[in-house]
Amino acid sequence: THNRADRLRTCLESLTGLDYPRDQFEVVVVDDGSVPSMHDVVTPFHDRLNLTLVQQSQSGPAAARNRGVSHASNRFIAFTDDDCELDPNWLNHFADGFRKRPDAVLGGYTINALEDNSPAAASQLLIDHIYQYFNREPNDARFFTSNNLAISREGFLGSGGFDTQFPLAAGEDREICDRWRYQGLKLIYIPSATILHSHEMTLKKFFKQHFNYGQGAFQFHHLRYERDFGRHRVEP
Repeated sequence: THNRADRLRTCLESLTGLDYPRDQFEVVVVDDGSVPSMHDVVTPFHDRLNLTLVQQSQSGPAAARNRGVSHASNRFIAFTDDDCELDPNWLNHFADGFRKRPDAVLGGYTINALEDNSPAAASQLLIDHIYQYFNREPNDARFFTSNNLAISREGFLGSGGFDTQFPLAAGEDREICDRWRYQGLKLIYIPSATILHSHEMTLKKFFKQHFNYGQGAFQFHHLRYERDFGRHRVEP
């Protein structure tokens, strides 16, 4: 989280509504340099959640997620963002998936919660198209957004975690999914594991976000080009 107190508060409220035993999951919130800090937002939830607040100077979402995992103690990790609300059965769907394939990476489906916000709706259309393209075979998926995925802690640490060369929320999820597949990890799409995404956008912010996505894509292709010894693959 970074400077979005209201969104974080709503996200934590949704976590209190999870239909999952309280003693079987923990919540790690990484405050990525918010001013003021998120301490006052998180404090009221300590008696409702097994919650840890980790604070760091602003380093970007990739570094923040890695930091969160370093403070987590359980066998499996599920990622989401501060502007998301989780379906009550979100963890149940991931738990069912891990019972079948504990060595896999699981990804859920993200739904735009701001239907009246045209830029947010347009972004949802793009995500839907990308998921239809990359995840047409649910048991052989290729891409998950980082606000709705789960993996074993061992698998995450063994893969090297998120690449901190991506300073923005743009491309780091694409890179890590591609790297996981390259390393032999299986990605399985579980569309029943849903979250609501509330990302308020103006047209200007929409253009800025997708410009950032383009920069992230450039970095992603550069890294994959180096890894594959100069072989460059272009998506249709």
